[in-house]
Amino acid sequence: MGRPDGQDNADLSSDDSPWSDTAWSEDDDDEGSLSFEDSDEGSGLDSDGGLEEEAEDAEAGGESDSSEDEAGPRNTVGDVPLEWYKDEEHIGYDISGRKIKKRDREGRIDTLLKNADNDTNWRKLIDAYNDEEVQITKEEAKIISRMLKGKTPHTNVDPYPDYVDWFEYDGKGHPLSNAPEPKRRFVPSKWEQKKVVKLVRAIRKGWIKFDKPKDEPNYYLLWGDDTDTADNKRQGLSYIPAPKANLPGHEESYNPSVEYVPTQEEIDSYQLMYEEDRPKFIPRRFESLRSVPAYEKALREGFDRCLDLYLCPRTRKKRINIDPESLKPKLPSKKDLRPYPRTCYLEFKGHNGPVRSLSVEATGQWIASGSSDGTIRVWEVETGRCLKVFNVGADVHRISWNPSPDKPILAAIVGHDLLLLNAEVGDEETQMRTKQLLNMEESAPEEDADDKKPAVRWVKNDKFDGITLIHHKAASTVEWHSKGDYFTTVVPTGESRAVLLHQLSKKHSHHPFRKLPGLPVAAVFHPTQKMFFVATKKSVQIYDLQKAEAVKKLESGVREISSISIHPGGDNVIVGSKDGKLCWFDTDLSTKPYKMLKNHSKDITSVTFHRRYPLFASSSEDCTAYVFHGMVYADLNQNPLIVPLEILRGHSSSDRRGVLDCKFHPRQPWLFTAGADSVIRLYCE
Repeated sequence: MGRPDGQDNADLSSDDSPWSDTAWSEDDDDEGSLSFEDSDEGSGLDSDGGLEEEAEDAEAGGESDSSEDEAGPRNTVGDVPLEWYKDEEHIGYDISGRKIKKRDREGRIDTLLKNADNDTNWRKLIDAYNDEEVQITKEEAKIISRMLKGKTPHTNVDPYPDYVDWFEYDGKGHPLSNAPEPKRRFVPSKWEQKKVVKLVRAIRKGWIKFDKPKDEPNYYLLWGDDTDTADNKRQGLSYIPAPKANLPGHEESYNPSVEYVPTQEEIDSYQLMYEEDRPKFIPRRFESLRSVPAYEKALREGFDRCLDLYLCPRTRKKRINIDPESLKPKLPSKKDLRPYPRTCYLEFKGHNGPVRSLSVEATGQWIASGSSDGTIRVWEVETGRCLKVFNVGADVHRISWNPSPDKPILAAIVGHDLLLLNAEVGDEETQMRTKQLLNMEESAPEEDADDKKPAVRWVKNDKFDGITLIHHKAASTVEWHSKGDYFTTVVPTGESRAVLLHQLSKKHSHHPFRKLPGLPVAAVFHPTQKMFFVATKKSVQIYDLQKAEAVKKLESGVREISSISIHPGGDNVIVGSKDGKLCWFDTDLSTKPYKMLKNHSKDITSVTFHRRYPLFASSSEDCTAYVFHGMVYADLNQNPLIVPLEILRGHSSSDRRGVLDCKFHPRQPWLFTAGADSVIRLYCE
């Protein structure tokens, strides 16, 4: 029953990992005695390295015993999971409340080199709770090795001891009991038979009475639901009970309270109300129930009730209990979507009226703003200094900076017409080139083919050394082409000359569309292709300028479109509406909105995309601006990712108007907002 000799001498072999660097030998006769043999040199106890290892093990064993008795663990966070500290620089706090910094982890190459230099390095372990390096002793390594092999931890324990019988059979000639089996184990019990006979006699004579099954009560709920009754459980179609009539209240009582009985003045005022607004029943008060007259509308209401039960269809609605949290989409964390504008960094003050529009220069160094006070101001972005003030003498409805860095030209809707002026920024060579571009000789006015009044007349503006484009009606918006030579204006009328295209170099204008499907609101160019987007009040028309034909029509489904912006890739469009809804269109996917966001409580005044970062924003008259993350993937099978990021507040309301315009910085994740409170705000990371 004992173990074979020599079995314990093979606790660790050269094939065991990670304990294959050394070999152990045991002696079963001496309990607790151990001997260590180096696998390379045979007997390592005589060498200096073996003595050093023995000393280190003894010292480590002494330190571990004393630390367990005298001091507790270094980390005092308790049972808190260490996963909570994976993103932090520390793993907990010591007994003094100081942070325990994380140690730098060694790479696999450094660990391999240390194992090659030091034979005892394989016995070092990392205590993740205290972030310390612990070295196990030889005894502990031997215990681990035996447990990995399925043996007992200690060598002095015998798992298979010899069996020792507690009973002594020697000298015993008989068993413990030699009594014969009793008769009652084979013969039926007479006592039980007498008991059964007595119970049968009592039942027959009626001495023992059993409880009879209770009869079901023959009553039902007068105002209850009859869905579970046996008569209504039919075969085939499921029975749908009729809706119950409304229960009478205090007003229908024959003796209601005084507050429910109207006065004669109130009854006379009912005659002045519309019939649908009058109360259906006027409470009256009677002394007793027998003095109550017959209800004059009883027959009519009963007939209408029968018609409802007979003619009105009924359907059964099944409700599904779903956890609302499971319906929320799994969105990435905001930390992973940085950078994006969050806080107000700078305010540009100087206007005396609402700032209607703003535009950022292509390099991001300057910003231009137009206000209702009749001025156009040019600001320096980094310092907030006002560089130029142009007093144009009329309300500035829209302003747009030329996207070409070599052409510092501002296009502004001043009053009814369009003004092109030099922003007077840049070096002398750029100023000379801009003045030559805005130089215009006197020429005869252009005439249309139908001998009508021309849609646009180019006139030189001597006050600002610019050009004024006089439209036949008031213009509302202006947008530049990405190359800086063409620009478009929109005149919100139903005529064919509502959308106009202009060429700055040739001083020429024309209207490319004979007929539009609706009243135009805004028009923008495609960033890279020869496509043109025209937003009407209900839809967005996409035209091919080279083929001069309509390509696609995007149905918004909103009350009225107010603004539009094109993604730098050109395949996605966002549209803002006057009912506070923002629509995202994927032109390659469908003509219907891919996403419709209802965030603002009032009209959306402007929407814009960032040129470099996956960001887009919307401003509204509710004095807020929303910033979204909008990632468009190159894979056509993957839908765009839209995540709301931040709500920017700070503007105050003036004449029930809030944020009137918003624009992104061309190179930084910054957002400029123009408010009705005459302030321009810059929001940064």
